[in-house]
Amino acid sequence: MSEFFDERETRDPQAREADLFARLPAALARALTFPGWAKHLGAVDAKAVTTRQALAALPVLRKSDLPGLHAAAPPFGGFGPSELSHFGRLFTSPGPIFEGEGTGRDPWRSARALFAAGFRKTDIVLNTFAYHLTPGGFMMDHAARAVGCAVIPAGPGNTEQQFEVIRAFSPTAYAGTPDFLKILLDQADASDRDVSSIRKASVGGAAFPRSLQEAFTARGIEGYQSYGTADVGTVAYETSARDGLVINEDIIVEIVRPGTGDPVDEGEIGEVVVTTLDPDHPVIRIALGDLSAILPGLSPCGRTGQRIKGWLGRADQTAKVKGMFVRPDQIAEIGKRHPELRRLRLVVRRANELDMMELKAETTMSHDDTFVKAVLQTLQSVTKLKGTVELVPLGSLPNDGKVIADERTYT
Repeated sequence: MSEFFDERETRDPQAREADLFARLPAALARALTFPGWAKHLGAVDAKAVTTRQALAALPVLRKSDLPGLHAAAPPFGGFGPSELSHFGRLFTSPGPIFEGEGTGRDPWRSARALFAAGFRKTDIVLNTFAYHLTPGGFMMDHAARAVGCAVIPAGPGNTEQQFEVIRAFSPTAYAGTPDFLKILLDQADASDRDVSSIRKASVGGAAFPRSLQEAFTARGIEGYQSYGTADVGTVAYETSARDGLVINEDIIVEIVRPGTGDPVDEGEIGEVVVTTLDPDHPVIRIALGDLSAILPGLSPCGRTGQRIKGWLGRADQTAKVKGMFVRPDQIAEIGKRHPELRRLRLVVRRANELDMMELKAETTMSHDDTFVKAVLQTLQSVTKLKGTVELVPLGSLPNDGKVIADERTYT
């Protein structure tokens, strides 16, 4: 049995690079047929964009700008097909950002990540990514079935029901955030439930620090992380070498200086910019807001694609919490709904291997449980995440311009 998904993963690196840039002009020409891309990219000769240098001369599209663009020209801001029957499914992510799913076998290009994590035909996958409105559940569902696995469409939460299906179907593999897997394991221990059938995991949507990886390994679960977004699918994935994340086939990754479109030197930390060659829905130089770096050399696992170091933080104040993006404009919306509040600061921390967030709000009001509860409800309504609220005196928050302070550290 091969340890690779297909022979493309072990191609000569120069042959892969030549293939990518031979196909780029057609993808760019297709993008220019959409009014959003045509306006954003301006006058460009698609046939001439055949090198990384030529690609780097094109403007980046910031992911953080998509909510405004989509709102101005629903649903995709002119950056995708306007005929919605072109898609198999339609989704919305926080922002809101709207996405369409292709009709192919593995439309989000995620099967390679599961295969690299050890998923095989005989596996039964407990998929705990959300199936409701956001695309995460279907991304992994398609991928697992492309590998040949049976899938339990569990979604997140409701641990009691999760334990019931684990008992009934004995899943061997898990797909979801690392945080939720830890919750399942901890609650299984507390309630004396048997979840020992799970032996492998593909995790994403949140950081996967070495300490948590080792905690899973101690439980007999080998977990591997993948990195992707709803805009482009799976960007890169971890392999058995545990030496960076291999960049997926059919996409081009650049690392640029944050706030610019200028590529940095190999090994230097910068913002991840992705170009996809999907002929139906190409994406040209989207800046994802995440920090990473290109690793030198090839992976010891035998795959010959470029590697990135992994997720190293955010290039802007947008934070990914429990697999969901939280943006400064969402925090501003909370302030609009509660004019009693002045300066706001969402603090994101890590506690017991879980993401936690606290909204600190300056106000002249004294503590009032009813008011705090109302702000809590607004926080959850706007961000789709639970957190805590602390009312603080005027002038007590740092005057540093931060709306979201990500204080998480990983070891």
